[in-house]
Amino acid sequence: MRRGFRIEPYLEFAKKAFAREATYRMEVFTSVGSLVLRIYLMRMVWLALYAQNVAPQGIALHQMLTYTVVALLMSLILEVDGTRLIRDRLRDGSIATDFMKPTSPALFYFSDGAGQTALHAMLILPSLGFALLMVHIDVPSPLAAAVFFLSFAIGYVVNFFLNFCMNCVAFWTMETFAIQLIVRWCSDLLSGQIIPLLFFPGILERIVLALPFAAIYSTPLLIYIGRITPAEYAGALLSQVGWLVVFAVLGTIIWRAAQRRLVIQGG
Repeated sequence: MRRGFRIEPYLEFAKKAFAREATYRMEVFTSVGSLVLRIYLMRMVWLALYAQNVAPQGIALHQMLTYTVVALLMSLILEVDGTRLIRDRLRDGSIATDFMKPTSPALFYFSDGAGQTALHAMLILPSLGFALLMVHIDVPSPLAAAVFFLSFAIGYVVNFFLNFCMNCVAFWTMETFAIQLIVRWCSDLLSGQIIPLLFFPGILERIVLALPFAAIYSTPLLIYIGRITPAEYAGALLSQVGWLVVFAVLGTIIWRAAQRRLVIQGG
């Protein structure tokens, strides 16, 4: 008789991943220190730029500083590659045991990534505390804040599936560094993490806003600072969900092809 789905094993996987990441305390401290340093440097850059120019695209300096700080806080979570375990386990061959267990390998990797993310999410509060010593951060309306967190959650899942697809390439190449470097560079530039996509000129702005990278950073950030109005919330969220579906379907196709690709030698 087939057993029903049980969530308990995946919660345990997430807890173990959290405990594993928490053992590297120096990395935790350096993550906070690095983020605070980046906030300070970006603050100085925008102060210098705004001292010489009027606010581009109608984004005032206080909005730009808020945008920058929130983007960097988001990066604590979004820069975690929760599916790198696929690549690591392919290299040492232990992925074979994942397919022999009574649990779903894909959900195991998701749970492991969620555990890592949970630890990094805890770093937001101390990082925000240090950031407030240097920068004033605007607080959105309750509605905007709620939609921001919903948009951020959708962006997180889009980012997860993007990383999942890239790491599954290791079933064919065993090494994904080059492709991840290219995609990460494109994402940093075209997601709105560094500068708002509204700063791109003319038709280029419409193109980059239509790309999947915008669903990760740009959409929630523009909601936060009020450039996406309540009347536009539904369209912005639907665009994110559309990209989520695209990457979920693509990830499913690649995963099934990867399972057929896997060859286990020995007996």
